[in-house]
Amino acid sequence: MPQGTRDFSAAVIFKRNYILETIQTVFELYGFEPLQTPAIENLDTLTGKYGEEGDKLLFKILNNGLDNPSKKELVNTEFDKVLNGRSSKYITERALRYDLTIPFARYVATNFNQLTMPFKRYQVQPVWRADRPQKGRYREFYQCDADIAGSTSLMNDAELCLLYADVFERLKLNVSVKINSRKILSGLASLINAKEHLSAITIAIDKLDKVGLAKVKEDLSAFLKEDQVTIIEKYLTISGNNDQQLLKAKDLFNEVEEGMAGISELEEIITLASAEIQKTKQVSLSVDLTLARGLNYYTGSIFEVKANDAAIGSIGGGGRYDDLTGLFGLPGVAGVGISFGVDRIFDVMEDLALFPNNIFQGSKVLFFNLGKTESLTAFSFLQQLRHQGISGQLYHENAKLDRQFKFATKKN
Repeated sequence: MPQGTRDFSAAVIFKRNYILETIQTVFELYGFEPLQTPAIENLDTLTGKYGEEGDKLLFKILNNGLDNPSKKELVNTEFDKVLNGRSSKYITERALRYDLTIPFARYVATNFNQLTMPFKRYQVQPVWRADRPQKGRYREFYQCDADIAGSTSLMNDAELCLLYADVFERLKLNVSVKINSRKILSGLASLINAKEHLSAITIAIDKLDKVGLAKVKEDLSAFLKEDQVTIIEKYLTISGNNDQQLLKAKDLFNEVEEGMAGISELEEIITLASAEIQKTKQVSLSVDLTLARGLNYYTGSIFEVKANDAAIGSIGGGGRYDDLTGLFGLPGVAGVGISFGVDRIFDVMEDLALFPNNIFQGSKVLFFNLGKTESLTAFSFLQQLRHQGISGQLYHENAKLDRQFKFATKKN
């Protein structure tokens, strides 16, 4: 079996379905409609949408007919490009989808005239990333996305915070929903007169919780001056509750329009969402000014969900992208969305023993096989039970009762 992929037994599938059905129920409560897109996308649909790091993680698919002798020399000269994360139309023109957001944007751009705006969709499908496998990080995994296209209202951002809270409350999972704004990060780049380095600054900050402040400063020093790094360090060490952090941020950005706009938006989202989230037992909503999310398409609020009782990466994330469909020739369609990391949620719930005891949905009844005549009668009774919604089965052969009892015990 390839590294980073897994087989799922019946017991695991029942637990995964419990998570998926919980999320789907809440999606539909909030007015989202289902959508599915192909596993394979054209490479130019995906390339350049996730930043340089994301492009390297695309699973590219070789074109058909590479064994054609006339193409052999061309293939040899172009193949090194693909191995180094670049693209070559002679080698590969398609790739497995990296996430569900870019395919969603392509769908909206393609079908815009047939959609009622704002369009609220949810999607539950596997995605693939050529990442290094480790606990909680797989090469094939499921995402559950909810996105709203065609609205700039910050009520949507607040609603997605509440959707997170509703799902994790139902799953009895203790989490923190972190929130920040890419406008604040863009304002930080403006503050130090390094707007041309915004992407690199964001990538460095995004690694803070993994490598620590000292390493982030070292990475930033490779392309920024010492006084610029000092200002970023001051920003990254802002602490306190939500109000205190935003107040300190205002002092830092008081002459940077974009940074102040981001702070104002965070205040509005928190005001809209906090009262409901405070009613929950499992969920908190907190400002995290170090949150960066290294995807290039975010333009406003960004979200990340952390499990408080487990040492694992984020189990959810998302943000606002106010011109994502512009990448597909349809400018000006605002959007915001979030994603659930089902595989990591499963790992956390398994480690914390949070799955209900009655989650297994196998056969409730077993008819013993007592012989040919008796089995015909049992088979008829079995169908009557099934018609009443009671699952069951007939033991496959006339074996000793002890053996059939053991089978029944193993199957609960």
